[in-house]
Amino acid sequence: MRYCGSCHCKAIVFEFESDEIKNALQCNCSICIRKNAIMSAQYYERSQFTLLAGEDNLSVYHWGDNDVNHYFCKNCGIYPFHDSIYEPGRYRINLGCVDSLSSRDLSVVFFDGKNKL
Repeated sequence: MRYCGSCHCKAIVFEFESDEIKNALQCNCSICIRKNAIMSAQYYERSQFTLLAGEDNLSVYHWGDNDVNHYFCKNCGIYPFHDSIYEPGRYRINLGCVDSLSSRDLSVVFFDGKNKL
């Protein structure tokens, strides 16, 4: 399936290929708790993900061990996706930014990022 998504102001627009999304991931680290993000359970390879618009509107936030690139829109502040410095170009998607999904209706697996377990 092809999924389309964007930040809130639509300055950042992306699409990605995936099997039907039925599951999601929620992390309890300090940044994810504050973002309250429901993320894709899997990472998507560069070949599955296309940034259609907004590269100039993307900014990145690093914290702690600086291993994750938390991308966000400079205009509206929404986090649409992230990758890691260890595997750049493998994206985990904020499913709340995907047009055809209701992220809160998905089966959510919880990840203990707070304790890195």
